[in-house]
Formats: sequence, C-alpha cells, structure tokens
Amino acid sequence: MPEFDRHVLETLREPLEVGAITISRAAWQTDFPAACQLVAAMNPCPCGWRGDPAGRCRCTPESAARYLRKLSGPLLDRIDIQIEIPALPPAELAARASANAEPSAAIASRVQAARERQLARQGKTNRELTGRETDSVCQPDAAGEALLREAGERFGWSARAHYRVLKVARTIADLAGAAMPEAAHVAEAVQYRRVLAER
Repeated sequence: MPEFDRHVLETLREPLEVGAITISRAAWQTDFPAACQLVAAMNPCPCGWRGDPAGRCRCTPESAARYLRKLSGPLLDRIDIQIEIPALPPAELAARASANAEPSAAIASRVQAARERQLARQGKTNRELTGRETDSVCQPDAAGEALLREAGERFGWSARAHYRVLKVARTIADLAGAAMPEAAHVAEAVQYRRVLAER
C-alpha cells in the first residue's frame, strides 16, 4: 500500500467512509456508488525485512518511519481491521499445512448466518449502521464497555475509530451467535486495530 503516492491513497477515504465517490469536472458534479471492501497489504519498511530475526533489514528507523507515514491517520481510521502477520519459519509453515483447519464451507455458512442475523435485526449490515444506530445496536456489556473505553484512551482513538471498533465487535458477536457484544468480542476487535496504533 505505501508504494502508491500519498495523494492517490487519500482518494480512498471517501468511498471507505460513505460508499460513494463524487467526481467534479468544470461545472458538472456526479456521484457514483463506490461501496467497496478494501484488502491491502504492506511491508513493515522499504526493504521488507524489519523485525527479521536474522537481521537482514538495512533500513534506518527514519526511513521506516517515513515509509509508514505515507498512510495518513485519517486513512488508517477508515480501515477497520489491521493485522500484523510475522514471517514464519519453514518448520512452522510445514506444520500448519498439515494441520486440520476449519473447512471454507463451514466458515461461509457461519458468515451467511451472521449476515442474515444482521439483516433481520436492523435491515442492513453492521458496516452500514449510522453513529446513532451503532450506539443502540452495538452496545457491549459492562465489561466490554470498560475495555473499549480503556483501549480508546490508551491508543488515542478518534470517534470514527471508536465506532468502527464497536461495529467489528458486533460482527464478531454475530459470528459467535451472541445476543450482544461481550468483553471477549470487544477484546478481539481491539486486537484487530492496534497494530499501527502502537507504532
């Protein structure tokens, strides 16, 4: 993702936020639907080896920080899930390949059930909830609320980030078939958002 020019990346903010994009040319302005699911990847530094146990990274801390700064705070605010995937040693990769993983069909069935649960409850997916709807539909239990407040203060989340974590927690609860988000669901949602917040 940071290989793109920053001004190109910033154009993603509007479709990620409102699911539409406005094109203005001379005296004309047109809105186009642009609801999308963004899946992006990035290296931890320009050479890609930052944090490598063998010490193969030759980037300076300044160049690594400059690389990460190509992603602005407002853009990162709009990315709901941010996960760091460390490199695995060959032995662990081989062990994972032979492990019994959950079949894709079972996962697809669970996702479909969660989606149907959302549509039955509020007539739209969790992603489409407004701020006020999020307050009523995604309200976690007391322990979850305390955990969310603590995480927000620790990582300095904006209001947008707060609401996006709530929606992710609600979705995790839907996947688990829970009536409301609990502390465990909130904790998982927080884990999905803290990677770049800590850098």
